[in-house]
Amino acid sequence: MILLTDKGNQHSLKAIVAATLAGVALDVTIVDSTDQVVPHLRKNRLPVLDLGGGVLIFSSNSICRYLLAQGGLDTDDIQVEEWLEWEATQLQPILGPFMASVFGGSKVDSEILKPLLTYLNTSLQGKEYLVKNKLCAADISIWAALYPAQVSKPDLLSAYPNVASWVQNLGAQSAFQRGVSTVTNDKGAGSFKVSVLAQPIVQRPSTDARSAKEEEPGTAEVVTADEIKYAKEAWLHGRTTMPSPRQRNHPLLPEKGLHNVLITSALPYVNNVPHLGNIIGCVLSADVFSRFCRLRNYNSLYICGTDEYGTATETKALAEGLTPQQICDKYYRIHKDIYDWFSIDFDYFGRTTTKQQTEIAQDIFLRLHERKFLVKDTVEQLLCEKCSRFLADRFVEGICPLCNYPDARGDQCDKCGKLINATELKNPRCKVCSSSPVIKTSEHLFLDLPKLEPQLQKFFNKSSSEGDWTSNAKLITSSWIRDGLKPRCITRDLKWGTPVPLDGFRDKVFYVWFDAPIGYPSITANYTDKWEKWWKNPQEVQMYNFMAKDNVPFHSVVFPCTLLGAEDNYTLVNHLVATEYLNYEDGKFSKSRGVGVFGDMAKDTGIPSDIWRFYLLYVRPETMDSTFSWTDLVLKNNSELLNNLGNFINRGLTFLEKNFGSVLPKMILESEDEQLLALVTRELKNYKELLEKSKIRDALRHILNISRLGNQHIQASQPWVLVKGGEKERIRAGTVIGLCANISCLLSTMLLPYMPVTSSTIQQQLNASSECNVITDKFVCCLETGHKIGTPKPLFEKLDQAHIEQLKKKFGGQQQQQQQQNDSKDVKAEPVKAQTPNKPGQPQGVDAEAVKRLTDEVTKQGDAVRKLKTAKAEKSAIDAEVKKLLSLKQQLAAASGQSATTPDSSKGKKKKGGKK
Repeated sequence: MILLTDKGNQHSLKAIVAATLAGVALDVTIVDSTDQVVPHLRKNRLPVLDLGGGVLIFSSNSICRYLLAQGGLDTDDIQVEEWLEWEATQLQPILGPFMASVFGGSKVDSEILKPLLTYLNTSLQGKEYLVKNKLCAADISIWAALYPAQVSKPDLLSAYPNVASWVQNLGAQSAFQRGVSTVTNDKGAGSFKVSVLAQPIVQRPSTDARSAKEEEPGTAEVVTADEIKYAKEAWLHGRTTMPSPRQRNHPLLPEKGLHNVLITSALPYVNNVPHLGNIIGCVLSADVFSRFCRLRNYNSLYICGTDEYGTATETKALAEGLTPQQICDKYYRIHKDIYDWFSIDFDYFGRTTTKQQTEIAQDIFLRLHERKFLVKDTVEQLLCEKCSRFLADRFVEGICPLCNYPDARGDQCDKCGKLINATELKNPRCKVCSSSPVIKTSEHLFLDLPKLEPQLQKFFNKSSSEGDWTSNAKLITSSWIRDGLKPRCITRDLKWGTPVPLDGFRDKVFYVWFDAPIGYPSITANYTDKWEKWWKNPQEVQMYNFMAKDNVPFHSVVFPCTLLGAEDNYTLVNHLVATEYLNYEDGKFSKSRGVGVFGDMAKDTGIPSDIWRFYLLYVRPETMDSTFSWTDLVLKNNSELLNNLGNFINRGLTFLEKNFGSVLPKMILESEDEQLLALVTRELKNYKELLEKSKIRDALRHILNISRLGNQHIQASQPWVLVKGGEKERIRAGTVIGLCANISCLLSTMLLPYMPVTSSTIQQQLNASSECNVITDKFVCCLETGHKIGTPKPLFEKLDQAHIEQLKKKFGGQQQQQQQQNDSKDVKAEPVKAQTPNKPGQPQGVDAEAVKRLTDEVTKQGDAVRKLKTAKAEKSAIDAEVKKLLSLKQQLAAASGQSATTPDSSKGKKKKGGKK
């Protein structure tokens, strides 16, 4: 095999490292960077791997994978694919201009690499390699891309220790050293200069392996005659055949002959405030898809609500001194307010503490019982003798038996993520009183999953092959079935839940993960008494479930088995769409530590909800974990929204207002306009096809591609020059700006699922009819000659870096620590009230009445603090009560004639008040 490359081409590093690792003999032939080594390409491309017989590979990542495969070293894993795509579509477009600046002598701005390096640094936390701690093509590709940058700028990786260590460790391996030696000819970083400056700046790189017979990657600007013909016909005549938006009259019900789509997102648990990761993982993703379905004129219904039963609600109620129902009422309103602010447009947002939930859950249970899909078994449970109650999973904590994490819950370890049984915990403790529970037995009911496994396997094979299941959903479900299903307990010894309607078990309730998914049909039943038309109609309804990956087993195994066993013609999931996790900066969201943005805090930042929506959807963790980054938020807002999308729309409409009196002029298309129509149509089709498959993040890129095309068309045509010319030039300027106004109208429709407020604002500025809010394959002229637009105004504002730094500090946990320090100072400085005269025999300065009153108050407040701590309440709530306790103790010390800061006094009070 021959590798054709120019001197110092860093992309050749990938091939040489891969060939060395695979033991493949590679003949490296040096050619000039201008040599046309692949005859049919319009642009030169190096390196190229010549396999002989006219077969050429000219994608460096494909070359790397091909060579690794020759030695049996290529890893077939979706994460490898994702990292290679990241390198090609995100890293290279930023790294290319950066390296050109480094070697071209212009000002170098390392900040442009910060979001990418931060993401890579987070991904490498505690890892030797990128994927499953095994060297793969992703490591080679990204290492080779970064190598010239980090050797040319030695301090580039100083703020990214995980990346620096990873780069150093790979560079120490002989295969990587050989690659560097071969490409640089042992002459150092300067060897890359000529090749880097000769390479075109990457705009839209290829991510696929292509042979020499395929179209050249990165030439998306080339369109075919057929594409132009289709686009021109749609522009000229498409409006007469465009459907009008379908009227949505509630209650919405399935109709024969229509595409009936039932959309659910995982029911958010009611006991806490959702953070940004929760929001993008379920309700926001489902909202985008729901809005898209409406634009497609599908007969769709989006159902969601709060999941309110279970131990977590009891725990929260105990911590806040409320009843479970009061907790549910409180947090239902909090959730609803948050989703309203984020413009989540449910068709119905309900809750599970309803009469319909009880009726439907008990009916399904009894049908399972009658069909003998339930089994009884005696379960060993932890009993707290002090509280006189069996401890449900979330009421017990201890040391994880698998990873030794000290605060594992009785159902799952938050550190290793493994499911565990409460009785397996080491040194278990009651979450309420902290005493050690004992093991006792209790009889429970189990869903006989092994008996239902054949039906589940048949369902899964059909649904996952015919529907759009995400890779992680397929993988998780397959692994559960592969490992063999086991009976799953569906009852609990609790009070707060749906009662079990069976003699011998009437003092128990349903386990939340049996009960909660039944919330989907019960919430629908609260929406309409004809709910069965959606939920017992699999022949005419397509159901989509949106969730984070941790919810997959319950939606792909437990809930389908429940419905299959009920044998009542229930609608089962056709499309299971699961995200990975969204992390916060370099760690995880944590309410107790004050880390990360939670839903009720977002509106207080001053950043509009549409900007939050855009960024969360832009970094949506579709196939791998992603990270919320304040720096990246600024970058995406100021570049993609302000300078790209907003700039295109505002400059076009402002020009129309100033030069044509806000009235669309006559439009006579020329060849470059027709080509633009075809390119926009191509992006529109890709957008539609991706959203049809719930590829929400990827579809968003095509909106931004269209505005980029529009900006390029304005820049190339220069209407500000044409408008000053003769009549012909003025008509040309009018055509350009009229076409761009219509592109803005199309963008407003495509944006509606993502940024509904912005979409509405654009349509107001365009004075566009709601009739344009339909998505097809056609880009039509919605704004015709003579149409008068409204008043154009800037759509977006630049995010101020100083403000963002304040927010970053505020949500990074630092502000909370500082506040605690300030609170401590405030307690010490609090003045003591004037004392009453002492009674005979009392020490000077002692106020007996105050002492008695304050002693009682200290005891009462101490009990309140202990109660919160044993219930693991939020840290902010505990801190507030501790502050009150300290203040009371200081007042008590002063009333007793003691110094508030006397060490002995402090110790004495701790002994009397108990552990703080």
